[in-house]
Amino acid sequence: MIRGEYSQKAALVTGGARGIGKAIAELLLERGYRVAVCDVKASGNLERGVAFVRCDVSREASVRACIRQVVRRFGRLDALVNNAGIASPQNGRIEKLALADWNRRIGTNLTSVFLTAKHAAAHLRRARGAIVNIASTRALQSERDTEAYAAAKGGMVALTHALAISLGPEIRVNCVSPGWIDTGKAKLRRVDHDQHPAGRVGRVQDIAEMVSFLLSERAGFTTGAHFVVDGGMTRKMIYAE
Repeated sequence: MIRGEYSQKAALVTGGARGIGKAIAELLLERGYRVAVCDVKASGNLERGVAFVRCDVSREASVRACIRQVVRRFGRLDALVNNAGIASPQNGRIEKLALADWNRRIGTNLTSVFLTAKHAAAHLRRARGAIVNIASTRALQSERDTEAYAAAKGGMVALTHALAISLGPEIRVNCVSPGWIDTGKAKLRRVDHDQHPAGRVGRVQDIAEMVSFLLSERAGFTTGAHFVVDGGMTRKMIYAE
């Protein structure tokens, strides 16, 4: 892709101050987008040229204000990446899971996608833009005590195809489910890489590249789709020995 191809286009990445969201924002900036990220807390190491908007994506008033601020800054909105989420473990077993804890995760991980789509739709429709939602392989498989996260990410996959039907043909909507992605928080072992059919743990750039493709005109015939980017792990049968 030639830098400058999307020099007039604008993108918003939620949860973009760190991790996968930050990598997506930086790649879109490199590819020529004007980029804004929103998060509850600013990060001091955002790439120069990436605008920051403070936003709680679980609150409608905050999302509405965020979208307005981005459109006021750039004059348009062509791409929305819903990456914000709470991935930390829930507080205990289902019998002990507080409703407030459940609602907080559903609000940030799922309701946020509804809210951003609702308030960005008119701008994206005008630009014939695209939405990419970042779900998780937890939408397809689980560990113990992850009900709230799994439910939110599974809901995001379903909401993706619902939005694609409702917002098409002007707006394309797709979903990416990352597997194990190294965000630099843990020291990886050889066995961590070896258990992946692809031979390694994922990198944030792997997800950023998929998102960039799905936002581009090269994916113009792709909507309502769910892409698993996990090095093959969800296709691997594992038996206790």
